[in-house]
Amino acid sequence: MQFLMLVCTDPEAEPYRAEDDNIGEWVRDVEQRGVHVIGNRLRPAAEARTVRLRGGDLSVTDGPFAEVGEHIAGFDLLECASLEEAVAVAGRHPMARFGRIEVRAAWPFEDEAPNPA
Repeated sequence: MQFLMLVCTDPEAEPYRAEDDNIGEWVRDVEQRGVHVIGNRLRPAAEARTVRLRGGDLSVTDGPFAEVGEHIAGFDLLECASLEEAVAVAGRHPMARFGRIEVRAAWPFEDEAPNPA
C-alpha cells in the first residue's frame, strides 16, 4: 500500500537543532528498506498559489489557503505493508520531533464504489 507523509512545520514542536537533524540517515534507511518511493522539500508557503474554480471563474491567490502557523514543508511517498509500518517509518523522521507528520493511505480510484447515476 502507498502512504503519503505530509511533513509539516509546527510552532509548538521542540526547537530545531541542526546537529539533531538526521534526515540523511532517515533517507538512507528507508531507501535501503525499499519503502521510499519519492520525497522532497517544498518551497516556502509564501511562494504558493491557491487555485479555485467557482461558477466557471478561476481565482488564484498568493500564498496558502489559510493563515496558520503550520505549513507543509515537504512530502514523502512510502510503500509499506500497513498503516502501522508507515507510522513507524514516519516516527523516525526528524520532523516528527521538530514539526509534525501526517500519514495518509492512498485511495486509488479503482477502489471507488460505482456511481449509481
